[in-house]
Amino acid sequence: QVQLVESGGGLVQPGGSLRLSCAASGSIRSIYTMRWYRQAPGKERELVAAITSGASTNYPDSVKGRFTISRDNDKNTVFLQMNSLKPEDTAVYLCNADIETYSLRGRAYWGQGTQVTVSS
Repeated sequence: QVQLVESGGGLVQPGGSLRLSCAASGSIRSIYTMRWYRQAPGKERELVAAITSGASTNYPDSVKGRFTISRDNDKNTVFLQMNSLKPEDTAVYLCNADIETYSLRGRAYWGQGTQVTVSS
């Protein structure tokens, strides 16, 4: 059984910063690509950052230059540093990771999400 648990969300003023964390636990053999998605009310889920096991990163234009994804492989944790936040960044942020366990082939797992609200 694998669990992804996000933390670090909250209320922040426009222009502010937040750092999200997502820790994976369970009988993990390998973690491959880790991602952050977000979903705002009435909108489709959007990929906001991805990082491979080799630390290659990818961002959409909407967050490029403001968001930074990183990972700590020793702690099975992925981070999302969000700077210069805008009201349109308000959403539930969800962690996603491709994980291989000792009993199952690699597949995608999801966290439960953490709310980020950008408002004055």
